[in-house]
Amino acid sequence: MDRLMKKYGYVPDKEKIDRSLEMIASGLDNVVSEQVLKDCFSMMDLTSLKTDDTRSSVARLVEKVNAFNDAFPGYPLPASVCVYPDFADVVRDTRSTDGLHVTVVAACFPSSQSFLEVKLKECEMAVRHGADEVDIVLALSPFLDGNEEAAAEEIRQIRACVDRTAAEQGRTVHLKVILETGLLLSLENIAEASFLAMEAGADFIKTSTGKVSVNATPAAAYVMCECIAAYHAATGRKVGFKPAGGISSAMDAVCYYSIVSTVLGKDWLSRDLFRLGVSRLANAILSQVEQKTVSYF
Repeated sequence: MDRLMKKYGYVPDKEKIDRSLEMIASGLDNVVSEQVLKDCFSMMDLTSLKTDDTRSSVARLVEKVNAFNDAFPGYPLPASVCVYPDFADVVRDTRSTDGLHVTVVAACFPSSQSFLEVKLKECEMAVRHGADEVDIVLALSPFLDGNEEAAAEEIRQIRACVDRTAAEQGRTVHLKVILETGLLLSLENIAEASFLAMEAGADFIKTSTGKVSVNATPAAAYVMCECIAAYHAATGRKVGFKPAGGISSAMDAVCYYSIVSTVLGKDWLSRDLFRLGVSRLANAILSQVEQKTVSYF
């Protein structure tokens, strides 16, 4: 499975990646600042994906975002609230500004193990109920079996479905594709999956669901960012990057911020091209900036 790596002239160089990550890690204290932490806060997809989520609990989370600037003036809002598809309308109807996007996980998240027709219907319904951004999982079953075309075709069909449904409402909706890098087993597989998702129409590529034993890692992030750079050089299209799963400390966020800055440059350091998928990080960033324990979210 290296057809796309050959096409884009990219092969992960583990030794080079390890050296670069060591340099990034050693320099984090020089990168972290109040402004960088606030920038990371502005690029968060504030996430609640619990089995016991309810419409009331999701509404309460959004109300906390609505009241956030009263409690913490001088901070940006997070980029979005990320929930299961059946709560999309709750976020849409409760938010006080359209600048806070409605993000959903869909297409039979987190396993992507179902019929394509089911995945398409779920994505269509999510958009009809207000989703601004749809996060789906790469179909690992065909991909790991070596059937890249089947995995790509699923993304293409979901892309078309999302675009068609959004157009009916006079909107555009972003599509993020989760690679589940912890299950891909090699840097080469991560690279191949990255190119596959981008070619098939992903607006963002995302590391993980947060639902498996190995989630976002700096090495996976570095490879994905290098693939984004290679794809951009070949096509001119900028694809975003979203690490997710296990990102719980302020310095975790700064690490991924630094990887994006190093590999892709400052053009990618905005909510349009960089997101952090988080459930615990918001309070950690607030605590770091405020220099006291904050448990707002």
